Amino acid sequence: MAEELKEKKEEPGLEEAFEKIEGLLEKLGDRDVSLEDSFRYYQEGMELLKLCNARIDHVEKQMLQIDEEGQIHEFF
Repeated sequence: MAEELKEKKEEPGLEEAFEKIEGLLEKLGDRDVSLEDSFRYYQEGMELLKLCNARIDHVEKQMLQIDEEGQIHEFF
């Protein structure tokens, strides 16, 4: 259980992940970056995008929607 908490703590928050992605994009735009580093930055960016997508999907599923009659429905 302690390991699960540690793993979750190490994952960046959504805002931090977006900032990291932005930094990786800047690095990829640098002409002096080696091809090997470019691949590594790309892979890291894709992992961050997957994390962001999963978190956004989770939030969307938890959102509630109120219809015209005032009834609450889960947003899918």
